[in-house]
Amino acid sequence: MSSVEQFDAVAFLQRIVAIDSCDPPGGELEVAGEVHKQLLALGIESELDEFLPGRANVLGRLRGQGEKASFVLSAHMDTVPVGSMPWRHDPFSARISNGRLYGRGASDMKSALVAMIAAAEQLAKNRSALKGDVILAFTAGESANLLGARRFVERGLKNEIGAFLCGEPSGLDIVIVEKAALWLRATATGRLGHVSGDAGINAISAMNEFLSRLGALELTCAVHPLLDPPTIRVGRIEGGTAVNLTPDLCVADFDIRLPPATDYLDVIKRVEAVAPDAISISILDFKPAVETQPDDPFVRLCGEMSRRHTGRVPQLKGVSYYSDATVMIEGLDVPFAIVGPGDLGLSGQPDESVSIDNVMTAAKIYADIAEVWLSC
Repeated sequence: MSSVEQFDAVAFLQRIVAIDSCDPPGGELEVAGEVHKQLLALGIESELDEFLPGRANVLGRLRGQGEKASFVLSAHMDTVPVGSMPWRHDPFSARISNGRLYGRGASDMKSALVAMIAAAEQLAKNRSALKGDVILAFTAGESANLLGARRFVERGLKNEIGAFLCGEPSGLDIVIVEKAALWLRATATGRLGHVSGDAGINAISAMNEFLSRLGALELTCAVHPLLDPPTIRVGRIEGGTAVNLTPDLCVADFDIRLPPATDYLDVIKRVEAVAPDAISISILDFKPAVETQPDDPFVRLCGEMSRRHTGRVPQLKGVSYYSDATVMIEGLDVPFAIVGPGDLGLSGQPDESVSIDNVMTAAKIYADIAEVWLSC
């Protein structure tokens, strides 16, 4: 393939949406291979890192003059599962209808990844004007455990970041704050029993009592103007071995979303306070909140570029979802924002889709933000 190949963003988006990269199981390698080849074809440095079987990151780079820290464009290649609800369009058809492209990952967030490649193609034409590198950080495993982002951190990418722009769904508005995600496991222990003898102690009954209390628990946190209140959602439950045996073990995993500056250890104590004696609480994961202030120069720049290319003043928003930023810029004093072509609320839904116009507009926004930020 020639390094002067013209990038067809829509055709490439169709190609990678047609690839199943649902997590679980998370086989992003095929998508990563396509992305890696495309970047090389456009004359952009690219490295494909298969760090686990079938799990891979892609790191693209446009080298600047080395006078400024790198500008990172972040997107993930995995998607959530298709789900059990019927789709009008096959989830891997990548069908285009009425100006929208349909398929799992179209909105969240293969469309942003493609827009970032298109932006890099434009920036490559005048890379000598860039005072710092433009990095395309495309990850595996974001939807659950941030495997790819953690891999980038292990390899030292975190040390290069000067500004971080993520392409998660935002409808081309500017997201400047995302909630923290606290994942906990409740384990109920009982004693095995049988209907014909010792009834035992039912672990599921203990769990049922706990989940009832958990549902009534109010987490009072500082009000954030861009975020809704904290949420608690049970996502998985498992218990029992046979219908005629009293279960001696029951496990429930649940997700708590919290605004910035909330002490998650205090939240755990409050959860433990409503747990019956038969219940123990353990931490599965904690993903810190990420926030940039509305008057930050980077946020203003994102807003200006969005307004330039959409013809409207973008809203500043907060979201309950997390992104790779929670790992990649944790502890760093660097600006962060999310600008994505996908629509908020479409992630994980049947007939997920994205506006093709939004994809092409996002590419222009990304290119202009990077060019201006790296010319200052």
